[in-house]
Amino acid sequence: MTNTKTTPWWIWACRIFVGVLFIFSGLVKINDPLGFSYKLEEYFDVLHLTFFTPFSLYIAIILCSLEIILGFGLLIGARSVNVAWGLLLLTIFFGFLTFYSAYFKVVQTCGCFGDAIPLTPWQSFSKDMFLLLLIIILFKNRRRIQPLTNPNTGNKLLIAATVVAVGIGLYTYNFLPVIDFLAYKVGANIPDEMKTPPGAKPDEYELTYTLKNKKTGATKVMNNTEYMSSNIWKDNDWSVVGTPESRLVKKGFSPEIQDLTISDAQGTDYTKELLTNPYLNLVIVAYDLRHTDTDALARLNATAINLQNDYHTRTVMLTSNSAQYSEAFSKQHDLAFELFYADEVPLKTMVRANPGIFLIKNGTIINKWHYHSIPNYDVLVEDYFQK
Repeated sequence: MTNTKTTPWWIWACRIFVGVLFIFSGLVKINDPLGFSYKLEEYFDVLHLTFFTPFSLYIAIILCSLEIILGFGLLIGARSVNVAWGLLLLTIFFGFLTFYSAYFKVVQTCGCFGDAIPLTPWQSFSKDMFLLLLIIILFKNRRRIQPLTNPNTGNKLLIAATVVAVGIGLYTYNFLPVIDFLAYKVGANIPDEMKTPPGAKPDEYELTYTLKNKKTGATKVMNNTEYMSSNIWKDNDWSVVGTPESRLVKKGFSPEIQDLTISDAQGTDYTKELLTNPYLNLVIVAYDLRHTDTDALARLNATAINLQNDYHTRTVMLTSNSAQYSEAFSKQHDLAFELFYADEVPLKTMVRANPGIFLIKNGTIINKWHYHSIPNYDVLVEDYFQK
């Protein structure tokens, strides 16, 4: 083992901070790789790189794994030169994305820490710039980063870290996140998550006006407070040019769930009815029937029929496909579910699976499953319906 006493304390400080932050960031995102892939698809769309969209999940797992591997490699000092290069390039890449989001106001949540710690684009960019400063220090001193083990052991540890990181990504993709940071987690009451409590303060916005003098051609810019207090709006010589620009000054209260509306094929709102059912009921979320797992739906269909016959259980399926396509799909596969419709975004947020399954009572999520881990009829009855 190499003597680490020759390493300056400030290199160790940067090394520990950057290493731990990269591991934390990677773990939080790889806990929900499908969610991170949705965020990457937003970037691909605004950057006109949609040819990457079919590979977004693989890219998400690779990027998250790289963060974990590079952070771990920095902490143990394995392959320090390669790790320093990787950290520098990855941070520049993320810095570009966050700056693009902030400056052009496109992707308004970068996904740096997944849904665990939401950051605004400018907060994310500031974090990346601070991180880049520390990484530049490490990069310039990359040959002074002393390893904690011999090279052979360091390589084996990096391989192990790679296997663990990729393994976590594959597991959470196939069996839902280990820790659910979304609003639709087990135990959450959906109607409560949609409410705004009395007295909650809304968002505060500032309007900026551009005005032009009709006689002199002079222009001036002022916010809505100045505009009203100066009484310039009473002066017929001044007129507002264009549309006032709105800027968020202070964030107010926002319900955890803001965009969920469930309707039938005719557009009738069934949100309240479905979310206030006092009995146990199954909700199947298949946001895109064109790419859903039909074998899983067949298993769920058999379970739903048995639950309906034995316990009068209501089973509904939520999808974002058109009513015409969904009804044809349901008929083709002889599905016994009631069909309802919602926007794709909240359906993707509900459960990271297509299909995903909820067991709900009085709007409270009793449990949820990926289609790879659907409990069979006997297990559902024993664990939930016979209690």
